Amino acid sequence: MSELTPTRSVVLELRDEQRAMREGHAFLDEKCLLLAGEIVRELNRYSALAGALRGANDDATRALVASIGRHGLDGLEVYPRGDLSAARYRQDLRSLMGVKLAEASLSAGSIGHANAIDASPEAERCRLACIAVIEQAAALGAVAGNLERLSTEYQRSLRRARALADVLLPEIVQVTGELETRLEELEQEDAIYMSRSTGPAQPAR
Repeated sequence: MSELTPTRSVVLELRDEQRAMREGHAFLDEKCLLLAGEIVRELNRYSALAGALRGANDDATRALVASIGRHGLDGLEVYPRGDLSAARYRQDLRSLMGVKLAEASLSAGSIGHANAIDASPEAERCRLACIAVIEQAAALGAVAGNLERLSTEYQRSLRRARALADVLLPEIVQVTGELETRLEELEQEDAIYMSRSTGPAQPAR
C-alpha cells in the first residue's frame, strides 16, 4: 500500500475499503455471538443425552450380568440376536450461519428375532436394554457432530475477526492517513506554485 499514488480517488477507495472492513468485522462479531450461543445450547443437549446414554448403558450392563447369570456366557453367545431390519433412522437438518446442524433419532420399533430354545426374561431384557443404548447413541452422535462443526466455524470466524481488527484495519487506516497527509502537502505545493506563477504583473517601463 505504501506504493500507492497519493490521489483523491485512491484515498476515497481506501475509505470505502475501511468501511467494508468495519462492516465485515461487525458481521463476524455478530456471527461469533450467534455461534457461541448455539454451542452453549448444543452443550446442554449433549450433557442431557450423555446422561441418558450413561443410564441406558448402566441398565444394559445390569441386564447383561443377569443374562450371563441365567444362561452363562456360552449360552448367551448363541442366544438369537434381535432383527433390526425394521429400525428407522431419522435425521433432520438445519443451518445456522452456514453451519449444518443435525438432529437424529433411531427407532428400533418391534424387534423381531428367532425363537430361542431356552428363552428367558433376563435375555429379553438384555436385548431391549442394548437396543436402548444404540438409540441413545444415535442422538448423542448427531449432537457431537454439531459441536465439532460449530467449534470449527467459530474458531475460523474468530480468527478472521481478529485479523480484521488487529491487522488489516489498522494498516489501511495508517496508509490512508499517510496518503491524505501527502495529498494535502502536494495540494499546498500546487497552490503555492500557482500563486507565484500568477503573481501581480510588473509595471511597464
